[in-house]
Amino acid sequence: MNGAQALLQTLVANGVDTCFMNPGTSEMHFVAALDQVSQMRGVLGVFEGVATGAADGYARMAGKPAAVLLHLGPGLGNGLANLHNARKAFTPVINIVGDHALYHKQYDAQLESDIHTVARNVSSWIRTCRDPATIGHDVAAAVQAAIGPPGNVATLILPADVSWSDGGVPADPLAKRPAGAADDSAIESIARLLRSGDRVGLFLGGSALGERGVRAAARIAAATGAKVLVETFPRRLERGGGLPELERLAYLGEFAAMQLDGLQHLVLVDTKSPVTFFAYPDKPSDLVPDGCQVHQLGDRRNDAEATLERLALAVDAPAELALSAPARPDRPTGELTAVSVAATIGALLPDNAIVSDEAQTSGMFTPGATAGAPRHSWLTLTGGAIGQGLPAATGAAVACPDRPVLALEADGSALYTIQALWTQARDQLDVTTIIYNNRSYSILNMELGRVGADGGGPKAQAMLDLHRPNIDFVQIAEGFGVPACRPSTAEAFADALERALGEPGPHLIEAVIPPIF
Repeated sequence: MNGAQALLQTLVANGVDTCFMNPGTSEMHFVAALDQVSQMRGVLGVFEGVATGAADGYARMAGKPAAVLLHLGPGLGNGLANLHNARKAFTPVINIVGDHALYHKQYDAQLESDIHTVARNVSSWIRTCRDPATIGHDVAAAVQAAIGPPGNVATLILPADVSWSDGGVPADPLAKRPAGAADDSAIESIARLLRSGDRVGLFLGGSALGERGVRAAARIAAATGAKVLVETFPRRLERGGGLPELERLAYLGEFAAMQLDGLQHLVLVDTKSPVTFFAYPDKPSDLVPDGCQVHQLGDRRNDAEATLERLALAVDAPAELALSAPARPDRPTGELTAVSVAATIGALLPDNAIVSDEAQTSGMFTPGATAGAPRHSWLTLTGGAIGQGLPAATGAAVACPDRPVLALEADGSALYTIQALWTQARDQLDVTTIIYNNRSYSILNMELGRVGADGGGPKAQAMLDLHRPNIDFVQIAEGFGVPACRPSTAEAFADALERALGEPGPHLIEAVIPPIF
């Protein structure tokens, strides 16, 4: 067997059975090996950023790594933004980058580049395969590194001659590193803080936001009066269906500071201390209030949900919470706005849905409107590199074919990776995309003033405007093979969403709405 076949066999033996890809000449033996290793599913993306973002969304929902195959350094560069988002989410991704044959690199051919340097920006582990006899061990080590804990992007550089040469040897899985546990002394120390009468906040992120973690945090708050906050952009938050609704930290630093004001202690669980997303003139970057002490409960290697459950026991929290019956909004009528779109989603969101949220400013009303919806998972833009929403929805639909996926997408962000629609159509993935089309980079209109930039005259405004020409997302979607429509009222939007959610396969609804800012 050649190196590529040994690579795929080792991935499958390690439980990695899906590879999102945009291959080139150097990866052709990997592609050919898909027919010899039938357990591996290949999913084609027509842009590398779609493949990397889909691998992220897949792993967040599947609870195991996906592989992604990219073509040389330029292909890696095209996929880098969504690997950045995966790194910030601590998502396990096996990032396989094809390279020139080892003997060909000396000629500095047109596509030659320093892949290692590019990969270092997003990878916690990097290795170049140099021999088909050891490729299985390299792959097993990459999977082990990606799984962690915590999850990581592990990059395996695959020279073409190592891929095509005979002598490939598959390898058995390496032992998984078990999740650690917070020290009993650390649990008791935080429990004493919570019982002290001081104003204590719990700030949650990462793996703390599954159903068990959400319930445990709410129980702790009920027993101690602690304030519970969730990081602004969690990688996966379980919501709805009678789960306690936890407050997310605001994106705008001024509002976040108000949420944190008055706290004497801030306890971090699988997240880091809150800071503003950008620096602003004459405003602090650190959001922790003056005089507030920050405490880290465990670390990224720990089972965060188990840690919260142990903390709940330590403060004698109630075993169950009496929660009010969840309420859903009525279907709205009249003008189509960000508010009426949010209410419609809240009224119609199906049970067990997955929401990939990159709606930006237009989506600010949606979390509140969906708090009483049936149980669902919420994925967000963890690293701030836009163009994640559509690919993440695509990967989530591959991971969970029995669950409906709703992609909430801003117009400007959608254009970064709109090619994801083609993959959804090709694989008939059950994704309903809502494009919030306000024909503006609305968030940048807001930020123009917040950063203290002078002017905002016609030349500046033209750089933040998406008119002239107006972008027709219905035509774009239909060109990719996705049925699409553009309702003009709240009633028509609700009918379109109900119809899309009731039919299998991908759909797109373009909501032309006025900008909020």
